[in-house]
Amino acid sequence: MSRLVPQVPAVPGVSRRQQYSASTKRALVDVAEDLFTEHGYANTSLDAIVAGAQVTKGALYHHFSGKQALFEAVFDRVETRAAKIIQKAVKGNRDPWLKARAGLRAFLSVVEEPGYRRIVVQDGPAVLGYERFREQEERTTFAIVVEIVRAVLDAGTWQLEPEMLHTFARIFFGAMSAAGETVTSADDPTLEAARAEIAIGFIIAGLQSLDAEGVALPGRDAVAVPVPGGDEDDRSSG
Repeated sequence: MSRLVPQVPAVPGVSRRQQYSASTKRALVDVAEDLFTEHGYANTSLDAIVAGAQVTKGALYHHFSGKQALFEAVFDRVETRAAKIIQKAVKGNRDPWLKARAGLRAFLSVVEEPGYRRIVVQDGPAVLGYERFREQEERTTFAIVVEIVRAVLDAGTWQLEPEMLHTFARIFFGAMSAAGETVTSADDPTLEAARAEIAIGFIIAGLQSLDAEGVALPGRDAVAVPVPGGDEDDRSSG
């Protein structure tokens, strides 16, 4: 049993029991992340996780209700780490267009990582369920996309109501998510990430060009919807 007890350094103000508990939980998440990345959720057993962490199964159940709860902890760590990487990339740019491209590039580099591809993109939706998966995205990467989109749209003369800003952000995030799925399933993720960066970068360049030309965004009623039997039909029949 002494072999199974993690060695933890003394921390002032924290009891040995608390240190051991935190160390055990961290070891379980560390090992689970490695195994989920290599084998996937379905092919990873709790026995393999506790063996790798060198703890008992009882210690695992002390911290997590089961494999799915442990996966959620791993998912949260991977997604939070990705969000921090993207956030760091966009913080270094005051120019909104450079910020958008930096955020895109950072996101695509994250998607190339085996752990993110397997845990977040491939297994995440199935294990967590669609609603839980989207809720996690809303708290992390989507929030950064909203920041990027707001910076880009604020760079021009466009004045958007919050609902329209959210729509822009959702569409842009959808494009990034689709790019991430494409990179994940590609035979050559690096090459596919480069293609995705060009494609989405082209969209960003289009917005930048519209801004430079002073083109206003159309209003809600700017697009006319043809009505059967309307004026055109009257003219053609007359």
